[in-house]
Amino acid sequence: MITHPSFTVEPWCLRETELNLDVLAQSESVFALSNGHVGWRGNLDEGEPHGLPGAYLNGVYERHPLPYAEAGYGYPESGQTMINITDGKIIRLLVDDHPCDLRYGRLLSHERVLDFRSGVLGRKAEWTTPGGRTVRISSRRLVSFTQRAVAAIVYEVEPVDGPTSVAVQSELVANEQLPRFEGDPRVAAATESPLVPEEHFAQDTRLRLVHRTARSGLRVAAAADHLVEGPGSTRWTAQSEPDVSRLTVTADLEPGQPLRLVKFVAYGWSGERSLPAVHDQVDGAVAAAVSTGWDGLVAAQRSYLDRFWAGADVEVEGDAQIQQAVRFALFHVLQAAARGENRAIPAKGLTGTGYDGHSFWDTESYVLPVLTFTAPEAVASALRWRHRTLPAARERARQLGLSGATFPWRTIDGAECSAYWPAGTAAFHVNADIATAVVRYVTVTGDAEFERVEGLDLLVHTARLWRSLGHHDAEGVFHIDGATGPDEYSAFARDNLYTNLMARQNLLAAADAATRHPDRAAEFGVDEEEAAVWRDAAVRMALPYNESLGVHEQAAGFTTLQRWDFEATPPENYPLLLHHPYFDLYRKQVVKQADLVLAMMECPDAFTEEQKARNFAYYEALTVRDSSLSASCQAVLAAETGHLRLAYAYLGEAALMDLDDLEHNTRDGLHIASLAGTWIALVAGFGGMRRYVGEEGKPDRLGFAPLLPEALSRVAFTVLVRGRRVKVDIGESRTRYQLVEGEPMVVLHHKEPMTLVPGEPVDRPTPAAPARPEPQQPPGRRPIGLTTGEQSRAGAE
Repeated sequence: MITHPSFTVEPWCLRETELNLDVLAQSESVFALSNGHVGWRGNLDEGEPHGLPGAYLNGVYERHPLPYAEAGYGYPESGQTMINITDGKIIRLLVDDHPCDLRYGRLLSHERVLDFRSGVLGRKAEWTTPGGRTVRISSRRLVSFTQRAVAAIVYEVEPVDGPTSVAVQSELVANEQLPRFEGDPRVAAATESPLVPEEHFAQDTRLRLVHRTARSGLRVAAAADHLVEGPGSTRWTAQSEPDVSRLTVTADLEPGQPLRLVKFVAYGWSGERSLPAVHDQVDGAVAAAVSTGWDGLVAAQRSYLDRFWAGADVEVEGDAQIQQAVRFALFHVLQAAARGENRAIPAKGLTGTGYDGHSFWDTESYVLPVLTFTAPEAVASALRWRHRTLPAARERARQLGLSGATFPWRTIDGAECSAYWPAGTAAFHVNADIATAVVRYVTVTGDAEFERVEGLDLLVHTARLWRSLGHHDAEGVFHIDGATGPDEYSAFARDNLYTNLMARQNLLAAADAATRHPDRAAEFGVDEEEAAVWRDAAVRMALPYNESLGVHEQAAGFTTLQRWDFEATPPENYPLLLHHPYFDLYRKQVVKQADLVLAMMECPDAFTEEQKARNFAYYEALTVRDSSLSASCQAVLAAETGHLRLAYAYLGEAALMDLDDLEHNTRDGLHIASLAGTWIALVAGFGGMRRYVGEEGKPDRLGFAPLLPEALSRVAFTVLVRGRRVKVDIGESRTRYQLVEGEPMVVLHHKEPMTLVPGEPVDRPTPAAPARPEPQQPPGRRPIGLTTGEQSRAGAE
């Protein structure tokens, strides 16, 4: 989409210079606004035309049955689907009785701008009605970072070429008509008119609707209030019915005489509180918004984002698209999490209903690493949601005959929603992903109280899962059988290397945390013997390795499987899962997404540099990237092993996943983990940022190993570490480290320790990448950014 002629490349905004209905649904996703609690898709103010209308509240869903052809013990019984709640962004316009629908009449100009620094979506249009009257329309929209329940719109209409009668209808609409759902009919049934009316209200300029969901039993309320500015002829009326509450404003306008409407909307929901309580909640929130006013909301929004960008911005010189893309990515990652406040971060954020609004393991493995170093308070919130769902995870483990906790593969409220066991329940690595996120957060922030309370609870119960899931063989080696790793083209493997390495980290972290907090550990029944058992399992963990090939195995025996016939697979057969049976995929050497490569990124101390290079080359030739999660971590290891041109190509693929609609499903919402991967590819890839585990008695160290591809002349980024703000500025010949704020600290530059002191930048040389033969990808699966010319040069090397 960024290459679409309607979109410009600018460093601090996304600008669409004309309306194109062929990319309308995609534009609604990229122009979506959210704060992690409330989400509004970037639909046109007038409601139509639209691709997919959408207003969402984090955690609001409806249940639907998950029937099976044959019953099986332990199968999840019901699914959960995020629903379109009461839409408060609709402001319909009639000009001389002509509804403003830009498919009719003549659209003279249309521009939308999403400003990453102000957090405001602006729109300007000039439209001539079928009757020949021209009006100028402008609007500005935000979802507030500072008032969690609030969104607001300023909408103006002004005649251009003569006196005009206008009517503006500001609405709250529930059970909005959606495009026909193509897919699971059970999900379609759950999302069609999911809200049962409980209360409707309209008086003066105030509106309110209260509904509840039929199966999940959630109560949802929306309220709106307005400020109206217009000529003396301006009048308004309010009316309501069960699914619509509407304020209609009419005025006779002259050229140069605008009608201005400021709309404040507030949302609330609960599964427990009464109708009056939820009703009062949204009335109070909208009253607070009116008191703040539009200008006050905008000023607070800008101030919030100024603080965020001061600690999160990434500067890129040499590629304007990547510069725009990384700020677009960071803005949307922040939107997905900022005010989630102990709720999940869905895979699509609150930008669309893709993946049914579920949260997966990629939250902890892709999104939280970025937020840990840029907006750590959002990480604590997301992990507290996992802690809140711990009782459900422990019950799931008991159901499976295991100890500890088994966290779900996909969920909204903590219950497992995956009906496909091999890629769902068997993907036990989600437990270790959560544990790693806990350790990362505590290490980077120093939040000892979180570790003592929620963190230890999560670490203990995830460690208990591994000890009961795995077993020691006759030689004492600890194995984990029947697990599915990140690569969903392999299932029920023995000793998936990623799973085993992450489980090893989990076990050691739990034992260490229990030692640091013996009083809390005792509350969970953890004694020295149990901690010793965890350490023993970790030390004896099986790490499969093929001696003859000189590479680690993705899982035990993986390298002995038949290799997939890539040469006989036409390009139209990708993604493979849509054209080949899983049975065939499971028994061949073919990798959907980075698995062992991800293990090398997450556990850098477990591999030598030479092992990383050999492993990367071997698995690069097998990885088809049928997942948006793959490109960013392949970029990181490509950079670390010296393949900078390849790393740069993978960076582009991660960065443009949604802006270029690479997987042709951006219409369903953004890929938040791939967006996070843009930061990961730049900071962990070209910045070489790693957290190295310290020796016993020594703290962990943050290290950097900067390298730049030829296409980029500079990459600079800031990370937040234990109350410090560290800026790393990578140039072609030197890298500058600067402690912008905080106490002195030691970091590593290509494993060389150096002390950073405020006001005293430290320069070190940026080395050249080692010369190695470029690894090959499966035929037809080279990253999009690797042109034919670059491929030929890579081959020549």
